[in-house]
Formats: sequence, structure tokens, C-alpha cells
Amino acid sequence: MTTVTQKWWAAAVLSLAVVAGGTRIRAQQAPVFRMEFTNAQLLPSHWEIKVNPDGSGVFNAESAGAEAGPNTGSRQIEAGSVHRDIQLSPALTEQIFATARRRKLFAMACDSRLKVAFQGTKRLSYSGPEGSGECEFNYSKDKDIQSLGDSLMAVETTLLFGARLEKLLVHDRLGIDREMENLVSASKDGEALEVGTIRETLTKIASDDQVLERARKKARLLLTQTN
Repeated sequence: MTTVTQKWWAAAVLSLAVVAGGTRIRAQQAPVFRMEFTNAQLLPSHWEIKVNPDGSGVFNAESAGAEAGPNTGSRQIEAGSVHRDIQLSPALTEQIFATARRRKLFAMACDSRLKVAFQGTKRLSYSGPEGSGECEFNYSKDKDIQSLGDSLMAVETTLLFGARLEKLLVHDRLGIDREMENLVSASKDGEALEVGTIRETLTKIASDDQVLERARKKARLLLTQTN
């Protein structure tokens, strides 16, 4: 191999190494937000939302108890374990990452330490090129922190509605009517946010002629509110 060829190969290898190294660094530095929730008194008792700056993310919830079947009398179907990709709205995504920037990437004490009723442990965490941090709270006096926690709790509510509706589509289409009524009410009250995260499920209901028309109408109404 000539000296010129050797130099060319060395330069090519070095270039590939730089590109590969740069890719690894960008991957390591990509901003990501997580919220974990734990409350042994609820089902699911633990769940996590992971969100990227473009609003894409994943939701994982593990059901520690037995998963109920279809509605039978007063027994209500449970969502059970849920694992799904999600896409949040630009507004909520901005709230998440703007709060992280304003609140030291969550590298701070955020629990109020007040004697308030236990609502569940929320852990907010961020990692990215600026650094990383996390904080944990039951209730926070910081309005930004508490508001973000409340918003994501409402997203979880929507996702659990979606999981229950998926089961009802299989086991009990008549039960969808009541569940849709509850979802519409929760959405109006702000207890269920980001109905766009279950757009696919709502679309199935709206187009299923074996579902009661009033339930299909509610699904169509909610679909008009999604981005």
C-alpha cells in the first residue's frame, strides 16, 4: 500500500470515528423527561411517562393486582397493565420542558413537607445537554411543579380510559356507553387531558356500528377536540 493510500485510509477511518462519536454524543445528550408515579393504594400502583422534545414518548403502567374482566353488576373492568407509545400536544410538551428549564432541571427540593393527605409520590426527572436532575413530591408549593404533576396525572387518566375502552370493545360493547360518558365528563372537568393520546381507540368506537350511537357520538365529539 502506498503512502498516499495509507494516508487516505487513515483519514477515512478518523472521519468515520468522528461521525460515530458525534452520533453517540448527540444520543447521550438528547433531552428526555420522565415522570414516575407510585401509590400502593391505587391500580395501577406504579406508572411512568417518558417524553421527548417533539412530544413523542411512551407510557408504561404495571398492574400489581388481578385484572378484572368485563363489567358484571357493580364490578368495573380494570385497565390492567398498559404499555403504549404516545404523542402529546405541543402545548403540554412546551409546559414540560419550559418547567424543567425554569426549575433547575428539577435538581431541587420540590416537596412542600406540609401535612397533607397522601396523593401519591411523583418523581420528575430531566436529562439533556444542559445537565440532569430530579425531584420527588407528594404535594408541592411550587405552582409550576404542582401544575405539571397534575397535568400528567390527567394524561394518565385519559390513557387508562383508553385501555378500558379497548377491552370493552372486545368484551362488552354495551359498557362503552357508560365509559364514554365518564370520559366526556372527566374531559370537561380537566381531570382527563390529551384525549389525542387515545385517538385510535376513539376512532374505532366512532366507526363501530355495533356500539350504541350515543357512545359513537361522544367519541366523534372528543375526536374534534384532538390535534
